[in-house]
Amino acid sequence: MTQTLGGKTALVTGASRGIGAATAKRLAKDGAFVVLHYGKNAAAAEAVLKKIRDGGGDGALVQADLANSDEVIKLASRTKDILKATKQAHTLDILINNAGIAHFIGFAETDVATLTETLAVNVVAPYVLTQQLLDVIPSGGRIVFVTSVVAKTHFAGIPAYAASKGAIDTLLLHLAADLGPKGIRVTGVAPGAIHTDMSAWLGTGEGQATANAIQALQRVGQAEDIASAISFLAGPDGAWVTGTIVNASGGTKL
Repeated sequence: MTQTLGGKTALVTGASRGIGAATAKRLAKDGAFVVLHYGKNAAAAEAVLKKIRDGGGDGALVQADLANSDEVIKLASRTKDILKATKQAHTLDILINNAGIAHFIGFAETDVATLTETLAVNVVAPYVLTQQLLDVIPSGGRIVFVTSVVAKTHFAGIPAYAASKGAIDTLLLHLAADLGPKGIRVTGVAPGAIHTDMSAWLGTGEGQATANAIQALQRVGQAEDIASAISFLAGPDGAWVTGTIVNASGGTKL
């Protein structure tokens, strides 16, 4: 398999599990040196990095609590330090803003603390991280946000999460316009029902039936499905794509 990202560097947030882990492994398989961010589960992140290295790839780990803006700034600084120690030196070619949290709580029941935490991790953190890393993203660089179909269609019980993803959809459009003259592409991937730790209910027969009822493609999506879409946007075949969101939802609510 041709390594389309040979010699490139990438940072994936939330890379210890789910979509982030699958994406880190895919980008490493494509040839990139991958910096894997994790929040709390060091053992899980180390296991992902081990799989990458066992497969012939390489990377590094960096921890940060994305609910804390000071930690986000430190994450950017640590990433730059890691890049300086690699062959690629000072550039970050690919930034995948994947990490996010979702509380399955109705609108009336969502308290201020829950709303604040959701917006801090899902909106403030990727905004600040991207801002802090812009000076090392070169022309030709890629910024990919993992958003969600819930930003544009109703799903009961997750209004705070949906609002946060709507903000990301708007942010990436503005960044694509602002950074286009610098040769930086900014895109998004919007998953639907993906079987991850965050959506463990999809592993049940009832969960699969629920997903099938709203999707054109009759199966539960996997993290690797999203990683494949991200690989396209991050790679050479995505060079003429910016300011758009790839709906990778199996045809949810068409």
